[in-house]
Amino acid sequence: MTIRTGAEYLAGLRDGREVWIAGRRVDDVLSEPLLASAAHSVARLYDLQHDPLLQDKLTYEENGERFPLSLAAPRDAAQLRRRGEAFRTVAEQTFGLLGRSPDFINTAVTAFASAAPFFARTDPRFGRNITDFHASCLAGDRFLSHAAINPPLNRAQSSAEQQDQDVHLRIVRETSEGIVVRGAKLIGTLVPVADEIVVFPLPKYHPGDEAYTVAFAVPVATPGLRVICREPIVPNPERLLSNPLAPYEEMDATVVFDDVVIPWDRVFFHGDVDDANRLYDATTARHHTGHHGIIRGAVKAELLTGISVAIAEMTGTNAFLHVQEKLGEVLGSLELAKGGILGAEAGARTSEWGTWTPAIEPIMALRYHFPRMCARMMEVIQILGGGSLLSTPAEEDLRSELWPGIERFFRGAHGVEAEHRIRLLKLAWDATGSAFGQRQMQYERYHSGDPVRLAAAQYFGYDKAPLLDTVNRAMNPVPVPDDLAAAAQRQGAYT
Repeated sequence: MTIRTGAEYLAGLRDGREVWIAGRRVDDVLSEPLLASAAHSVARLYDLQHDPLLQDKLTYEENGERFPLSLAAPRDAAQLRRRGEAFRTVAEQTFGLLGRSPDFINTAVTAFASAAPFFARTDPRFGRNITDFHASCLAGDRFLSHAAINPPLNRAQSSAEQQDQDVHLRIVRETSEGIVVRGAKLIGTLVPVADEIVVFPLPKYHPGDEAYTVAFAVPVATPGLRVICREPIVPNPERLLSNPLAPYEEMDATVVFDDVVIPWDRVFFHGDVDDANRLYDATTARHHTGHHGIIRGAVKAELLTGISVAIAEMTGTNAFLHVQEKLGEVLGSLELAKGGILGAEAGARTSEWGTWTPAIEPIMALRYHFPRMCARMMEVIQILGGGSLLSTPAEEDLRSELWPGIERFFRGAHGVEAEHRIRLLKLAWDATGSAFGQRQMQYERYHSGDPVRLAAAQYFGYDKAPLLDTVNRAMNPVPVPDDLAAAAQRQGAYT
């Protein structure tokens, strides 16, 4: 099997996985509206790979077979840009609202496989395992999600120092079959409808945490693996006029491992605290997933900016200078987001693993600033929408006997029909004010980690030598030669 269809992906979800939502176990995720909506959105992304107009954008051909471009390691600038265009094409289908689409972790796994020697340093098997896993992803086109964050029980203590040592995921024993792991990981976005979970360590481990520094992949349907969904935020995903963005509600979950056996051939790393803290950066997974993230963010910024413009034009307020200033502000933020992508690609260089890797500095800058830009875009939408955002009728009203008599009260300027105006206002509210919109904002703030640590990492990782050299040159200006100074003085230029 190479690239799958949406139907093939959906069929694979009926595998007996243990998923819990709102206090009950879900027997079939495709029969649960709160999960099926997202699953079908993912299925549509798989079908894009078979679209004759998009196939060459999203896949590449090798030995007569097609593979996802997100699983190809770029080797030059053209390949990196081409993969970036693939990211953009996928993001456009979901308006940048599906942050953990299948191409996201594909990108990380590809970076891991390219850096197989890094994994082999701990154990030669691990280097082979990550390479073989990447090959299996190429062959099966599985939807991978991930879980990498430890439950925040006590942030002042290391994993090994936690009062309950089985809260953070750890290896409890090794057997001839593999490792046995116990504990939890979060935030497993879209894990309930993924095929497999990739677990890997992020920084902040300490000596003594060796048992917690584990990386592996495991099918969601593995015995002993329990997926606990957060509280749903879309009350009825089938009411698409009221909740137009419901298809892009990506469920977050806590993943609990109850003495789960991970076969040795699916173990990629464990046991070295220093390398665990370096893994995400040293393998360039941070760079490549960051490239994906800023492209998706720019697409989302286009949606938010477009809503701002559409509301202003529909209400006629775009004729006022203060509104034009707000629109210019959000348009400027959009262009800065797009410029960051160009900067990351223009500054790309070959990594020690031979992959063409985007510059991390623009990526880190956008990861820190984009949530603020996004929040401001949402605020502008709410300002421009005003009280109208709170006065739209229910979608059932539009289909009731009441509607013909009240329709004229909901029309917009310049002949805008009432239903069009209501749809735009509901879209604006769903993107900014509903529980869905607020989850999106919280996601932007924290999906890349603590923003304070991101800014600090930007400082510590930045090549500051050229900046300091500039300061030194400014403090020590080149003196004017004596003969020129004397000549200028004779001409009255100096007193």
